[in-house]
Parts: sequence; structure tokens; C-alpha cells
Amino acid sequence: MPACFNDFNLPAFWDDSVYAMEEYVMPFPSDELIRSVETELGYRLPDSYITLMKLHNGGIPVNTCFPTRKKTSWADDHVAIEAILGIGRSRNYSLCGGAGNQLMLGEWDYPRIGIYLCPCPSAGHDIVMLDYRKCGPQGEPAVVHVDQENDYRITFLARDFESFVRGLVHQDIFDAEEMAQSPIRKMVTPVVRQLKSWFRFSQR
Repeated sequence: MPACFNDFNLPAFWDDSVYAMEEYVMPFPSDELIRSVETELGYRLPDSYITLMKLHNGGIPVNTCFPTRKKTSWADDHVAIEAILGIGRSRNYSLCGGAGNQLMLGEWDYPRIGIYLCPCPSAGHDIVMLDYRKCGPQGEPAVVHVDQENDYRITFLARDFESFVRGLVHQDIFDAEEMAQSPIRKMVTPVVRQLKSWFRFSQR
């Protein structure tokens, strides 16, 4: 793998379920498609993001949580993502797809600070974005969480895309901590997971 992801275990990173393959994963992007998407978005995509997408273009990671120091509408100590959007237009859930960047920045009124990168389990009420405010459209963006439920509050997550990917952890880490603190959580969590699974299936 190219230098930006040295020692990274790609096969173990992705959860290639039928749902993920049908809703998020696309063919590897050509250089022409990458340039076209960058032109449409108005930003240069990070090299590390392009590297990963040329190996697996969009999908659902096995690890879907990122630790935070600040409380968000999702949890006291982390945010969760549903997927990483791929480069293209052929999937509804892709950077330039029907449920991609333009929808979130246009109809959902998310701040125009960069590119919509990851949907979250809240059905649109929080998202993860590439933030170009400090670096400019051609620079290396940070990764941030934007919380619509808290007046579009922006929470810093990682200095760049590679750091964000490497910082993702499995949801069981937080489930174990929360269950230890709350017996009710232990009973409710399996039900919530089943409902999420049903919702995903119903949207297919």
C-alpha cells in the first residue's frame, strides 16, 4: 500500500456485507472521475482519501466510532459513523450522489466548510466532514463532526483523513463501558441494533 497507509490492514478495515456492497461500494475511481468530482465539489480531495478509495471505493468500516473529548448529541465520549462515502456519482450514498454533498449542504443547511464525508446513525442530524477552513480548497483538510442537533456545532476529530481512519475504534469498546454503568443499557442495546438492522433492510 502507498506510504500514507503503511502497515494498514485493509482487508480487516472494511465490513463488506451485502448491504454495504449494494449501497456504498463503487468501482475504483479513474483519475478522470477524481478530477471531475473535485471540480464539482470545488475542493482537492486528500491524497490519503484518494489512496484508500482507489483500493476500496466507499463502504462501511468494521470500526465505526471515533473518540471525542467533548460531548455530542450522539454520546458523551465519541461519535459514530455509518460509512465512508466513495468517489463518484453512481451510488446514492457517494460524494456526488443523490444523498451526497449537495444534499447535506443544500437542503440540510450544513455549513459550507468543505466536503460531506461520512453519514452518521442519526439519519442526517449529524455528519462527519472534511474541513477546509484553515487550509483552503487546495490544502490538507482536517476531519470534523458537525452536529445539527446542537446548532451545527463543529467538533474537531483529526488533523487529516489518514489520522481519522486510523483513529476509528469498534463500537463494542463503548458498549462495554456503558453497559457497566447501566444495567438497562445491557438490555436495550441488542434491541436498538436489531431496529437499525431492520431499518437498513427496509431502505433497500
